[in-house]
Amino acid sequence: MVKKYKVAIIGATGMVGQRFLTLLDGHPWFEPVALLASARSAGKKYPEAVGDKWAMSVPIPAYAKSITVLDAEKDAEKLVGKVDFVFCAVNMKKEEIKALEERYAKLEIPVVSNNSAHRSTPDVPMIIPEINAEHLEVIAAQRKRLGTKRGFIAVKSNCSLQSYVPLLHPLKRFGLKRVAVCTYQAISGAGKTFATMPEITDNIIPFIGGEEEKSEQEPLKIWGTVGNGAIVPATSPAITAQCLRVPVTDGHTAAVFVSFEQKPTEEEILSAWKHFAGEPQALSLPSAPKQFLHYMAEENRPQPKLDRNTENGMAVCAGRLRKDNLFDYKFIGFSHNTLRGAAGGAVLLAELLAAKGYFD
Repeated sequence: MVKKYKVAIIGATGMVGQRFLTLLDGHPWFEPVALLASARSAGKKYPEAVGDKWAMSVPIPAYAKSITVLDAEKDAEKLVGKVDFVFCAVNMKKEEIKALEERYAKLEIPVVSNNSAHRSTPDVPMIIPEINAEHLEVIAAQRKRLGTKRGFIAVKSNCSLQSYVPLLHPLKRFGLKRVAVCTYQAISGAGKTFATMPEITDNIIPFIGGEEEKSEQEPLKIWGTVGNGAIVPATSPAITAQCLRVPVTDGHTAAVFVSFEQKPTEEEILSAWKHFAGEPQALSLPSAPKQFLHYMAEENRPQPKLDRNTENGMAVCAGRLRKDNLFDYKFIGFSHNTLRGAAGGAVLLAELLAAKGYFD
């Protein structure tokens, strides 16, 4: 039996913050006791602060209705001794987020972040829990740098990565050489709905700021090694990416092309996917999918509308595996961007940290 941890959500009024609220409603390990947002939301009860921006398909959880929102920047000290850790999903400038998250960590409050600000910080682990749980070891070096005993920052990777990196990972043993990926990303990834992003209707926008660089660089950190108090990124495979915003509410799709040092058979690839599991499955973490990777044999799957909620939105789906003329193989990957890709992935990371004693 894991003890109950008291939790705060920073950035609680945004779309990812809202998703945190719903995921933590009745969570067996985590009890949300504080909600923080910008100065303009501070001092209001949560339903008033979020107003007509509530974008989830379920109502605001009952527990949140009576909570008065705190100021994320001014009220940090009020959380000392009140919470065991915080989730952070704020919409601020990168340098401001970096400073904010370090401030909480230095107050001895661990930060599980959905933001990109610290993803390239060498001693901040960027975790996909099934893939690189061992990177948590770098936290000891980070605490030394920050001068903390409990406080640290751990981040999850970019939401688009979840649609293809988990599918490439079990194939590493065949020597990943070259990867080309094109992602078709849902509007919720921009914190938008069709009502707040009318320009996406009947349209595709072929640019998402910073996304292609993240898609090419972040996998190499995830596949890196811990050494001398830092994560040393891998040097291969070579990855090229294009990222498009498409008129889909939730779910990022990836068209993936891959070449290998030792080309596997289709059967070997399908077997590698079917039998792959990681620490979350071994530890039976509450949010972990039983089967992490799902292959769909139908030629028209996976589809966002049909497949986004596979295993409560925490599984990664694949389909259309076939040989390619330029690369060895091509396939389609898919994941739910605000569940596996954002808040759900961060909750799973927090469960991993809790199970390994990092909040104690």
